[in-house]
Amino acid sequence: MTTSDKDTEGLRPALRQRHVRMIALGGIIGASLFIGSGAVIHTVGPAAVLSYALGGLLVVLVMRMLGEMATASPALGSFMEYAREALGGWAGFTIGWLYWYFWVGVVAFEAVAGAKILQEWITGVPQWVFSLLLMLLLTGTNLASARSFGETEFWLASVKVATIVVFLVAGLLFVLGFWPGAHFSVGNIVLDGFVANGPFSVVHGVVIVIFSYFGAEIVTIAAAESREPATAVRKATSTIVWRVIVFYVGSVALLVMITPWPDVPSETSPFAAAFDRFGLPAASTIVSAVVLTAALSVLNSGLYTASRMLFALKRHGWAPRWIADTNQRGVPWKAILVSTSVGYVAVVMSYVSPDRIFYFIINSAGAVALFVYAIICGSQLRMRRKLEAEAPDRLQLRMWGYPWLTWLTLVATLGVAASMLFVDNSTRAQLFLSLISLAVILGVYALIRRKRAQ
Repeated sequence: MTTSDKDTEGLRPALRQRHVRMIALGGIIGASLFIGSGAVIHTVGPAAVLSYALGGLLVVLVMRMLGEMATASPALGSFMEYAREALGGWAGFTIGWLYWYFWVGVVAFEAVAGAKILQEWITGVPQWVFSLLLMLLLTGTNLASARSFGETEFWLASVKVATIVVFLVAGLLFVLGFWPGAHFSVGNIVLDGFVANGPFSVVHGVVIVIFSYFGAEIVTIAAAESREPATAVRKATSTIVWRVIVFYVGSVALLVMITPWPDVPSETSPFAAAFDRFGLPAASTIVSAVVLTAALSVLNSGLYTASRMLFALKRHGWAPRWIADTNQRGVPWKAILVSTSVGYVAVVMSYVSPDRIFYFIINSAGAVALFVYAIICGSQLRMRRKLEAEAPDRLQLRMWGYPWLTWLTLVATLGVAASMLFVDNSTRAQLFLSLISLAVILGVYALIRRKRAQ
C-alpha cells in the first residue's frame, strides 16, 4: 500500500520539507512541558528525570514502529490505514475515530488554556471571547491552505524550540557555575536521594508524562501532503531519540539541578522560575508568551490532524461522503469545519458546564494515546511479517529487536494503562471514561457492519 492519487484525491502536496521537519521537532513540545513538568517533579522528586526517560523510551519505540510502516507504505491516515490493513476494519475504524475525538477535545482545551493567558494580560475581556477568537484564527489558517497550516506551525514550533535551546544552554552554564552569580549545583539532582518519593512514584510519573509526548505521530500524517513522504517520515522518526533526550529529559534534569526539587513551583511554570534565577528580566511574561505559542501550536496541529483523519476515514465509508469535498486549494474544508464545530461546542461547554460535559469530553479521551500506541504495536507485528514475505526491499527503516521489542512495548503500554487504576482518582476517571468512548465506537462499528451485511 502506497500513497496514491486516489488516496489523497483533492489534496495537494503543499507542505515543504522544512515544514515537516519543524512539525517533527515541535510536535512533542507542548504547554505540558512548560507548565506540567513542575507538578511531575513534585510528585516524583528528582527521579522525574527517570519518569520522562521511561515515557520517552516507550514513545521512541512506538515511533520507530510507525516509521517502519510509514516509510514502507506512506498513506493518508497513517496508523489508521495500517491498523485497517493489518488487524481489520474494526481496528482502523476504532483508532481513526478515537484519534479524531482526542484531537477535537484537545483543540477546545488548548483554546481555553490560551484564553486564560490572554485574560491575564487583558483583564477586561471575558475568557470565552478569547477562546472563540483563537479558534476562529486557527480555523482560518487551516482553511487557507495546507501550506498556510505548515507555515504557521513552522513559526509557532520555532518559538518553542528556540526557547528550549536557550534554556538548555543557559541552564547548563548555570549548574556548572559559569553563569554570573551562579555556583556548581549539579548535586541538587540527588538532594534527599534521587528516588526521594519512592519507586512507585516513578511509575506514577510515567503515567502522567506519557501524554506529554502524544503528538509526535502527527508528522506521519502531515508527510502525506509533502512531495517526499517516505523521506520525511524516515528522517523524523530517526531523530526522535535525541529530541526526547534533549528536549524533555535534558530540560527536566536541568530544572532539578537549577533549583532544589522541593522549591520547584508546581502550579506555575518551573521554566519561568528558572529564567528568574538566571536574572533575565520579565521572565514570567516571556514564558507565558511561549506557553501561549505552544497552546496555539497544538491548537493549529489539532485542527489539521483531526480534519485529515476525518478525510481518511471517509475513504472506507466510515464517514459521510461529503467530508471528502475539497476546495481549489486542495483543502478538505468540510472536514475542517466539522472538526472545529465540535471544538466550538466544547469551548462553550467549558463555561456552561465545566464540571460535567466539558469534563467528560476532555477526560473521555484521556487514555486514547495508550489505545493508539497499543494498536500501532499490533499493526507493526502483522505488517512486518507481511512485508518480509512479499516486499522486503520496502523495509528501509526497521524496528529494533523485532518481534521481542515490539511485544515488550505492547506489554509496557498496557501496563501503563492498567496502572492508571492505582495512581489517583483523576487517572482512574480518565481510564474509565476513555473505555466508555472505546466501547461506544466499537458498538457503532458493529452496527455499521450489520447494516452493510443486510
